[in-house]
Amino acid sequence: MLQVLADRTYRHLFAAQVVALLGTGLATVALGLLAYDLAGENAAMVLGTVFAIKMVAYVGVAPVAAAFADKVNRRVFLVVLDLVRAGVALCLPFVTEIWQVYLLIFVLQSASAAFTPTFQATIPDILPDEARYTRALSLSRLAYDLENIASPLLAGLLLAMVSYNALFLGTVAGFAASAMLIISVMLTSPKPSAPRGIYDRTTRGIRIYLATPRLRGLLALNMAAAAAGAMVLVNSVVLVRGTLGLDASALAWTLFAFGAGSMAAALFLPRVLDRVADRGVMIGGAMLMVVTLAALAGFPGCVKITEFR
Repeated sequence: MLQVLADRTYRHLFAAQVVALLGTGLATVALGLLAYDLAGENAAMVLGTVFAIKMVAYVGVAPVAAAFADKVNRRVFLVVLDLVRAGVALCLPFVTEIWQVYLLIFVLQSASAAFTPTFQATIPDILPDEARYTRALSLSRLAYDLENIASPLLAGLLLAMVSYNALFLGTVAGFAASAMLIISVMLTSPKPSAPRGIYDRTTRGIRIYLATPRLRGLLALNMAAAAAGAMVLVNSVVLVRGTLGLDASALAWTLFAFGAGSMAAALFLPRVLDRVADRGVMIGGAMLMVVTLAALAGFPGCVKITEFR
């Protein structure tokens, strides 16, 4: 898998992805703490709105960006988007009203929604060999999984020394470093694609998805996973800071535990799949999430875990 890093261009782009992911992870922790400071026990509602804004930005912007990814100078476009994200992150420590958070998050996530498909579209042009491209995709997926552990761990260590506002500066540094790494390479010109209308280019992905029965079933399972993930991202800060009365670093360690569980599942899953069919594992996982969430809802005492201050 690591052999693809021998390519200098991909190595720099992968490093840009990693530092940007770390910055985003720090912002996730800081945003939860900021929401709690601004809204107290209503922080879950604020965070729920924030993540709804994120999804609106991705649903509205990402397909359009993907449709035009081969029409723009990718390097310039990616650098500009990184600088926009860095600028927004720099403003977050100074907000005093909830609406300001919503506005900044919309701008930030719109830039991220445009960045992701454009970034992904560069990889097959850099690594045209299918085997190397597949390894690059696996490495990218690994980076996302490791970020779920590395970012909360780093945030927990930093929060022992500084306030959560300093985490936003880490986010700025991550996006700025990503921009510099992208500037350091020359990206190949996009391959010309067959001319298609704007509607066809922006909706092609979702139309293919909904027209494939197996993918429609996968969509339902993704909704189950998203519901459990939303519980963690939206309610953790209220449970940790409000219900348990723990300090800011405890939120980072809670998110670290969530990421560690995700990584552990990813490591053990290949062995499980050797013995159990894919469908059984996916449906079993969805049912386990439902049972766990029902238990937490029906028995509030379950969240009264031992304090670890």
